[in-house]
Amino acid sequence: MSRRKRKANCNKYRKQQGEDYLRVIQGGAPLQRTRNTEVTLIPKNFNQDKLIGHINNAKVNIVFAIGPAGTGKTIVSTLAGIQQLKKNKIDKFVVTRPAVSVDEQHGFLPGTLQEKMAPWTRPIFDVFEEYYSPEQIEYMLNDNKVEIAPLAYMRGRTFKNSYIIADEMQNATDSQMKMLLTRIGEGSKLIITGDLAQHDRGFESNGLKLFMERLKRVSSDRIRYVEFDNADIARHPVVDEVLRLYGEA
Repeated sequence: MSRRKRKANCNKYRKQQGEDYLRVIQGGAPLQRTRNTEVTLIPKNFNQDKLIGHINNAKVNIVFAIGPAGTGKTIVSTLAGIQQLKKNKIDKFVVTRPAVSVDEQHGFLPGTLQEKMAPWTRPIFDVFEEYYSPEQIEYMLNDNKVEIAPLAYMRGRTFKNSYIIADEMQNATDSQMKMLLTRIGEGSKLIITGDLAQHDRGFESNGLKLFMERLKRVSSDRIRYVEFDNADIARHPVVDEVLRLYGEA
């Protein structure tokens, strides 16, 4: 995107914010729904608390959050990143993940890169929309404050002063995992999430599983991991009823 287009979008966003403010002081309600202004991280279990501790530890550069869906791995990681973004502790929030269902051939899909990756990044941006309006998110995307970087497109890059979430990494190959881990630069934090019980590529090429085996053999002060289990799943009580009816509770 050109500098002129980014400036136009920025001016459009500022104009909208001014109109909303004027509407409020004149006694009307803003068009945008109310959003949270501050991020409050309250862990729901011990492993979430452990994950938050590793993320907030300046001496830890890479954090792995491994375990089943519903344990809060991605949500907690996203909230921690938004918290740092709001406090201007990072220059960029980066979202990446393997897109194995289209064999990572993003160029053949219609739309912008953000639109192509939307089916895979939606859970993360659902959290963003609790704290930012769609216009704010669009502005941050256009201004590269928030970046969607498909895993296949990250080769050769180095991310400095960034908060990077690599989601669903059980679908990454060993070479992709190595490539990702070497993208981190000064002042950055890399959070890797995944569920080894759900994978679309066989274990013989599962980069997440292979790296976890290496990490457990040789410990690291700069790389930490948290392993969630079924006891950490935080879900609506009716979900337990549904699973019971399917004989899976």
